[in-house]
Amino acid sequence: MYARSTTIQAQPSSIDAGIAHMRDSVMPALEGIPGCLGMSLMVDRTSGRCIATTSWDSDESMEASRETVRPIRDEAAGLFGGSAQVEEWEIAAMHREHSAGDGCCVRATWVKVDADQIDRGIEFFKTTILPALEELEGFCSASLLVDRPSGRGVTAASFDNAEALDRNKDALDKIRSTGSKEANAEILDQCDFELAVAHLRVPEMA
Repeated sequence: MYARSTTIQAQPSSIDAGIAHMRDSVMPALEGIPGCLGMSLMVDRTSGRCIATTSWDSDESMEASRETVRPIRDEAAGLFGGSAQVEEWEIAAMHREHSAGDGCCVRATWVKVDADQIDRGIEFFKTTILPALEELEGFCSASLLVDRPSGRGVTAASFDNAEALDRNKDALDKIRSTGSKEANAEILDQCDFELAVAHLRVPEMA
């Protein structure tokens, strides 16, 4: 399973219009592309940072879609009032405790390990990080995307609402600190988002 993420630095005043466009126009267009399994959209209304992620049944499907998706992506970026940065990933893990509902929020953390330690890092996420996240009240789901050549990865842990995410911030900080030390991972970035669209439809992979 594979994913393409598009990060847009949006104008905060354009975010609601962008969300509506993604839900009403982009999702139906994507559903007609062979191999596309779904889409999610995370938004940070304070900074304007928005990340749309599409899921694909194979690397070949994702590659074949590039030119078809380009104008769809460019139009969406224009409606958000920003430019798009695109990254492609392997979906290394996906676990849902339950489906995301309205008001779901996500903490995303970008990490880096030595490229030859990617498999070890994936196993550590599945056997250590996931069980720790499952213990947290309001936990909804978690995923890990990786780029093997660079050793980069991004984890996303979603919670039922902003209050649940806020209640768990200390525990999440501890999981991040302990995990980065034990996995020998460098923390590159972290951000909390509203999950505005939740239709990634990736099967359980944990």
